[in-house]
Amino acid sequence: MRRNAVLFVAVSLLSGLGGSAMALVCGIWILDLTGSTGLAALAGLCVYAPTLTGPWLGGLLDRVPRRPLVIGVNLALAAALLSLLAVRGPGEAWLIYAVSLAYGIGYVLVDAGETALLPAALPPARLADVNGWRSSAQEGVKLVAPLAGAGLYAWRGGHVVAVLAAVVPVLVAALYGALRLTRTVPAPPAARPARVRDGLTALLTRRAVRVPVALAAVSIAMSGFTTAALYDVVVTGLGLPSTFLGVLAGAQGGGSLLAGLVVGRLVRRHGEIAVGAAGTVLFAAGCLGRCLPWWPGTVAASVVIGVGLPWTLVAAVTAVQTYTPQAMLGRVAGTASTAMFGPITLAIPLGSAAVAAGGRPPLVLAAVACLAAALAVVRPRRQPAAGGPDRWRISSGRERSRSFR
Repeated sequence: MRRNAVLFVAVSLLSGLGGSAMALVCGIWILDLTGSTGLAALAGLCVYAPTLTGPWLGGLLDRVPRRPLVIGVNLALAAALLSLLAVRGPGEAWLIYAVSLAYGIGYVLVDAGETALLPAALPPARLADVNGWRSSAQEGVKLVAPLAGAGLYAWRGGHVVAVLAAVVPVLVAALYGALRLTRTVPAPPAARPARVRDGLTALLTRRAVRVPVALAAVSIAMSGFTTAALYDVVVTGLGLPSTFLGVLAGAQGGGSLLAGLVVGRLVRRHGEIAVGAAGTVLFAAGCLGRCLPWWPGTVAASVVIGVGLPWTLVAAVTAVQTYTPQAMLGRVAGTASTAMFGPITLAIPLGSAAVAAGGRPPLVLAAVACLAAALAVVRPRRQPAAGGPDRWRISSGRERSRSFR
């Protein structure tokens, strides 16, 4: 089991390295080719847009062998990256958009695939720990990968970055091939094929899954809603240069790195619902801290947010893995991914509009929304009748009811 845990963490490390570097370089490359910041921003939209197709892409994972599909997706992504060698001028900028879209589709398939493969490779008691370590690996890489990618682009150009980035998914595919799966997933019966709505039903039916995913969705959406507000607070409110955002990003990344190391233990002790609620409260506290007219307070608030967001995400992913039948994990994981990350595509433009009232009002509004979500989860509620579904223990957030059918 330790071997599989190391392999999954290595996968997260490599994937974060290549993905974070290319995410920045694609935008810079388009900006250099076209001179348009608007066109450059569209590269990010291409990455996020496939998140909305999570239920359908996740359903594919329940219809075919998961490991071969994830390996194939990584190899296809490597080939797509090599196509960027054909970019010579503005006329080939569409290739960068196409590769960004391929990255987005790959993210959804691989993320759902990893979520589905982990329970087949690790015992249930280790899921939260490994999810936390993966989160730490990804956040740690984000501290250096964008800077390294931008530096390499400035030195040797986009073609060299694309070639080196293409090596990463090939290595990731090899690591997936080295996994030792202890359980196999039966194919769905021919009489009852895998359906997308089954994933949504499974996600909504069980409180132990529904609540952590909802908390993560609220927190992640509010993180997008406050992006423009943070810019305004730094530049207008604090009177600091925009480069100070890099300091805040580093502080948040450091908090996320530490959060991933302890979240597994917290989930085992207190349960996914309690940890998700705690992460949501921490994110709300960080939003309020960013309203302080004092830059050290803003840095400290970024560390707090860096702790809170991964807690909500790891709690949600672990809940999906723990309470979902193996044969449905692809659909449920894909649907959960859409639920958690889909709203950010709307939250970012809404936050950009809300900043017209200043940077601090959107931060306060986001904090109120997160606190309300957490309060709705932890407030005492009447227990259902004995033997009824959805019985749970507030102190741990774990269900005692019958298994999902």
